[in-house]
Amino acid sequence: MKRISKRKRIVVKVGTSALTHKTGMLNIRRVGQLVRTLADLHNAGHEVVLVSSGAIGLGMGKLGLREKPKDTPGKQACAAVGQCELMYMYDNLFADYSITVAQMLLTKYVLLEDRRTNVENAMERLITHRVIPVINENDTVAIDELELEVGENDSLAAIVATIAKADLLVIMSDIDGLYDKDPHKEKDAKLIPVVNEITEDIKALAGGVTTKFGTGGMVTKINAVEIAYEAGIDVVIMNGKKPEKLYDLFEDKDVGTLFCCSGE
Repeated sequence: MKRISKRKRIVVKVGTSALTHKTGMLNIRRVGQLVRTLADLHNAGHEVVLVSSGAIGLGMGKLGLREKPKDTPGKQACAAVGQCELMYMYDNLFADYSITVAQMLLTKYVLLEDRRTNVENAMERLITHRVIPVINENDTVAIDELELEVGENDSLAAIVATIAKADLLVIMSDIDGLYDKDPHKEKDAKLIPVVNEITEDIKALAGGVTTKFGTGGMVTKINAVEIAYEAGIDVVIMNGKKPEKLYDLFEDKDVGTLFCCSGE
């Protein structure tokens, strides 16, 4: 995996499936590994921005719900409860490594061109103070995204990477990367290590896998890659269930799929 170790400012997006068990409750060991690894990268001099899904899933667990509510107010309630849990968790875990985090809740209206500057300035100042911004969609009020179920946090991560002027976007999913076939159905599916261009064939490989606690799939991740490409930002899609693999990634080892917009 070429040149990854040289990337200083990185945006890491972690999905719901990487943060929770199948019950919807927090996967304590995995989240601990994620935070420890990000803290270590932070201490090594990388500037880390974390885009974290999971508020609705955590809210479901906190409220004792086994399935995601189908109505918008129910999803809003889960998001409101879960966001408290999410930030409490990150604040406590990063504090063990003497790292301060800050919450940033965004909506598509805040990210309009005439308002982006405010977000950009706030984020830049936080990073300057060696704070790790923890960013999520404001699902309590952003009902358009809740109703459409379009996996917005993948696109949000790409937009955040653009605003942050990141050197790399890492999307941590429930799959190792992009395969030449559906790995859930085909045993001989092979991981594609590098993609230099988003073609129609690449788009055709992207499936629409969802879970009962999160939305999205490879389709939304490819959309995110295209957004990042427009800003000249490379993207890595890797398995979020193995957060320690971030060490390998930043030691220039082959991890997941690298989407290299420079074509190198």
